Amino acid sequence: MDQHRTLRVSVAVREELGELIGYEMDDPRLIDVCVTHVEISADMRYAHVKISASEGSSTAALKGLEHAQNYLRHELATRLNLRRVPELHFTLDSHPDADTRVEILLRRAKRRQRTQP
Repeated sequence: MDQHRTLRVSVAVREELGELIGYEMDDPRLIDVCVTHVEISADMRYAHVKISASEGSSTAALKGLEHAQNYLRHELATRLNLRRVPELHFTLDSHPDADTRVEILLRRAKRRQRTQP
């Protein structure tokens, strides 16, 4: 498979998952979750999604994402024009890079502003 295509698909999946998890899901386990990286396999069947979450809620966040996996995959199918929507596998990102860390902190601040009256 074309390496540029897999890169474009991984970026699109990361952006859509970030929007879905951050703004459209009401699960309290997913409040501090941010998608840091998505790696698509060469055959486009699997997507390894790395997330960051606060220390105390990381296991609960992973359970919440595993529970919502079918919903997220369905939403990706409606938003992205892909022949095959990859299976989602979630893992914790233990060391996000500096640019991603700043982006995570900005998104968390925006979410907290939105939830507070």
